[in-house]
Amino acid sequence: MTAIVSLLFFVLMFLGMPVAFAIGCASFLFYLFGPVPPAIAVQRIVSATQSFPLLAVPLFVLAGHLMNEAGITERLIRLATAMAGWIRGGLAQVAIALSALMGGVSGSAVADAAMEARILGPAMLSRGYSRGFASAAIAVGSLITATIPPSIGLILYGFLGNVSIGRLFIAGIIPGVLMTVFLMATAWAVAVRRGYQAELERPPRGGELLRAVWESKWALLFPLFLIGGIRYGIFTPSEAGAFAVAYAIIVGMLVYRELTWRKLVQALQHSLADTGMIMLIIMFSAMIGYMITMERVPQNATAFLASLSQNRYVLLLLITAFLAVLGMFLESTVITLLLTPILVPVVTRLGIDPVHFGVVMMTTVTLGGMTPPVGVAMFTVCGMLDCPMEEYTRDALPFLGAVIALIVLMIFVPAIVLVLPNLLF
Repeated sequence: MTAIVSLLFFVLMFLGMPVAFAIGCASFLFYLFGPVPPAIAVQRIVSATQSFPLLAVPLFVLAGHLMNEAGITERLIRLATAMAGWIRGGLAQVAIALSALMGGVSGSAVADAAMEARILGPAMLSRGYSRGFASAAIAVGSLITATIPPSIGLILYGFLGNVSIGRLFIAGIIPGVLMTVFLMATAWAVAVRRGYQAELERPPRGGELLRAVWESKWALLFPLFLIGGIRYGIFTPSEAGAFAVAYAIIVGMLVYRELTWRKLVQALQHSLADTGMIMLIIMFSAMIGYMITMERVPQNATAFLASLSQNRYVLLLLITAFLAVLGMFLESTVITLLLTPILVPVVTRLGIDPVHFGVVMMTTVTLGGMTPPVGVAMFTVCGMLDCPMEEYTRDALPFLGAVIALIVLMIFVPAIVLVLPNLLF
């Protein structure tokens, strides 16, 4: 029955049905013709919404939109320019550095990519950068935002896999920093080869950099408050979402005085659309989660993988390669909701730390949003910058190669992911 449901899901997706409804229609077959009555399907849909930890998702989505409207993003752009604008490939470096800074306040790769394409994209094209290079730097760079906490993907993974969200947040810091370094080095190498110049003539002086840091202090303090609050038990990850919303409103209205009532309403409207999409997928995916348990899919998957190899690194490479291919065709939220209940028990029984696997998995599946044929972040940026798919794909290859190299490094050196969680939790 699992195979039939999966096949129907892909057929409906191929025919153009929205993802949430493709999941719902396909999984309902199990309840119509399977061993459980259809009434259970309705119960699973309703119960999926009755979760306190899941409150973190709409709250962090709203917080990200509020911070974009509150003037925080504008100050982070100035800081990113001061930090990285003097390196060859100036505005591409600024875009990547901005994604790292936005990782501490947004949590959504697509939202970050859209914001940067709107603000930095036209400026990059006016400096003579090719559309493919500008689009690739922005789209692939936005992956950093989904890695550095708070990450909406890690919240969903932790909720579905019963893994500590606090440990996952801490675990994403070092991979996010390394990803920034890898992508900036790649942008520098491409810029040198193509003759792209720096945005600034010289590195910033100490006073200039300190001034930019001081202007952005409220944005920079937010992730410290967030992680510190979770670490010392002041609030849970779900309550941290409420703190993020309150923080954005206070800073935007009382400190920067840029968050007007009109902008507040706009942020609420954008958040409503994003949350509605995510929650609809979560609700229908709950039916599949119950089916997976009834069909003993985790146990069967564990037995199959164990028959392939006894080496945990080989198994992790195989799973990651499968996720990478799947990420090219499905949105990361869908993959997380469908496969986390299957894969977490599998990797745990194979002796792989679920926090380590979570960061590797979310980096891999989110990368699919930056790759053809159906990457959401890719389509968003290419649409806004009028970039042909072929040109984007060609110029994105060096950036994608850098991210893949980091994923392989994380697989074989788990300490990159686990050193901070083990130290602080």
